[in-house]
Amino acid sequence: MTGAQAYQFEVQGQSEYIDNTVNDKNFTGAVQGTYYFKNVDATKGPLAEAAFLNQASNFSLAYNYGEYDEDGLDIVSHTYGAKAEAYVPTQLVPVYASAAYSHTINDSKNNLEFDDQGDRYALELGAVVAPNFLVAVGYTSVADQTSYDAFNILANGVAKAALESGTINQDQDAITARTKYVGAIDGTNMAVGFEAGLVYGEDTMYNLKTDLYLTPALSVGASYVETSADSVVDSAWGANVNYFITPAVAVGASYVNANAVGEAVDTQTVGVNAKFRF
Repeated sequence: MTGAQAYQFEVQGQSEYIDNTVNDKNFTGAVQGTYYFKNVDATKGPLAEAAFLNQASNFSLAYNYGEYDEDGLDIVSHTYGAKAEAYVPTQLVPVYASAAYSHTINDSKNNLEFDDQGDRYALELGAVVAPNFLVAVGYTSVADQTSYDAFNILANGVAKAALESGTINQDQDAITARTKYVGAIDGTNMAVGFEAGLVYGEDTMYNLKTDLYLTPALSVGASYVETSADSVVDSAWGANVNYFITPAVAVGASYVNANAVGEAVDTQTVGVNAKFRF
């Protein structure tokens, strides 16, 4: 690694406190490590988006731990994930590809629920069709709805990851599409980011996310997700703030509110996270 603001490794940790009305003692913990095949220059724009702005190919490993107890249920969940992303220059536009695998093990601590486990595979293909503007489509195979996306939990929180799993449901196969854009605000030191996504499985889910980078180090964001699945909870909104104390160390906090319809099981999560780059 060379340069004061270049890095090749990133390690991040996250924990969420979950209050779903019927129980307020659930929590998750997660960790992810990413290796970039080339140095990532962190001087091109918002520090949080350095890898995206550099079109940095990478490989990641992730692990999530969760505890859920309600009405006698006592389940400990473990999710493991591996993911690779590649940006390939061409004569027209840079091509993007990703492949991911997640495996979830749900360990029931009593006889009210069976132990369960499941696998998930995902592929994406896309292109950077304009500067810092990615468009990608994909296919996800979920052999067992028990399996969650380890990287979705880290990026968007456990409540939204659960909504995605419920959207795919028993279909097992899902088509995905997403876009992402990050751009500077002319005449300022600020930038803005937009993301939109679609999951089409047994039902349909869409998500929207935006971030305002007040400085290269400080950002605030908002998000919304909604599913057509016949579920008590069919939508969630969230907010987040992230700050890089140095170009190599960041801390953040998040909040997600998932409203329930017809039952008193509204879910709220509060998360904290940290990142270290070297």
